Amino acid sequence: MVESGSKPTTARKSVFAGLPHVAVDEIFALNHAFIADTHPQKVSLGIGVYRTNEGKPWPLPTVEKVEKQLLEEKDITRHEYLAIEGNIGFLQLARDLMFGFDSKNESAAEKEAKSRIASVQAVSGTGANHVGAIFLAHHLKPKHVWLSDPSWANHNTIWDLSGIPIKQYPYYNPSTRKLDFEGMLQKLETEAQEGDAILLHACAHNPTGLDPTQEQWKAIVDVCERKRIFPFFDSAYQGFASGSLEKDAWAVRYVLNEKPEMEMCVAQSFSKNCGLYGQRVGAFHLVTVPELRETALKNLCHIIRGEYSMAPRYGAEIVKKILSDDELKAQWQGDLEVMSSRIISMRKALYEELVRLQTPGTWDHIVIQNGMFSYTGLTPEQVVALKEKYHIYLLKSGRASISGLSENNVAYVAKAIDDVVRNVV
Repeated sequence: MVESGSKPTTARKSVFAGLPHVAVDEIFALNHAFIADTHPQKVSLGIGVYRTNEGKPWPLPTVEKVEKQLLEEKDITRHEYLAIEGNIGFLQLARDLMFGFDSKNESAAEKEAKSRIASVQAVSGTGANHVGAIFLAHHLKPKHVWLSDPSWANHNTIWDLSGIPIKQYPYYNPSTRKLDFEGMLQKLETEAQEGDAILLHACAHNPTGLDPTQEQWKAIVDVCERKRIFPFFDSAYQGFASGSLEKDAWAVRYVLNEKPEMEMCVAQSFSKNCGLYGQRVGAFHLVTVPELRETALKNLCHIIRGEYSMAPRYGAEIVKKILSDDELKAQWQGDLEVMSSRIISMRKALYEELVRLQTPGTWDHIVIQNGMFSYTGLTPEQVVALKEKYHIYLLKSGRASISGLSENNVAYVAKAIDDVVRNVV
């Protein structure tokens, strides 16, 4: 109650009144809408998570086996702090997996290569990308970072927050629905500057599902080497894309082994290939010269200490157990083949249904692409129609998560696509 004679209070303007509007993340908003949808034939082709043929999550059998082992061990240190750089055993194994080292029969060349690599544990692939972006922003100070057009939406957010201006190189040709390799090289040749950074998807490009061939990778790396463009690889799908750990790491290993004078970095995630989405298991690797490795590691730890002190423990312990045991690792590689082969079979099934329906246009790009995602070529209007009429959810760009397809719904999805392609301009 205001006393008689007192002055009325004046509402103060918040110091945050000028906050910019930030759009809601499309993927998570789409998934929220899908969950709220009660339609019996709804289909989620939005969020990038593996699903079984029954549309259910699939905790990897290898992961479940390790979880039981960890529970039985009752390690009293299981909730203790890690080092700032993370779980050292996990980091060594993750590094060996990424770069193809044989920890049991280390050659002189491998020992030399390892001396060039500073590794820290990160909060999954997103955290690895972020730590790398901040490190390069502080110490490389590139005039620009080059991202593919299109790229994973979060790449733009991460690099925007780093303060480094973003430029785009052509990647997807919408008229052919194929990789615009010539456009990419031309743009980098004519506009990229010495000291710029470039973000490269190591495999299973998100969102297009299109990867360069090995010969094309060689040409891309040659441009980076000649123009002194710093390569930043994002490896989120090693083993998940093709079922082969070696094939999916080819580009990264090519730079390490064939271009020993080049420096680079790699963001590594175990979300997809171990099904550890919520455990946030990742690593960041900086390849530099041996004499700067320890200094680089200290600087990376400085960033981590100021942000989150250390990465989560549990998921990294699971991965360490798998990679340090030959039997478990072989079983895990079998799990990878199960996931990758189901994705491949669903691509084929969707393609064959569209061909059978004689859906207008060409659809061979669906089986040419690889990994979790397909850039379908559907327009934003057609995507809206799929959602409103058929309760099929995918991104407005037309990106579809192939893992959401199953033997039970692929005919339904193909028929819906056929309808909107014929009737929605």
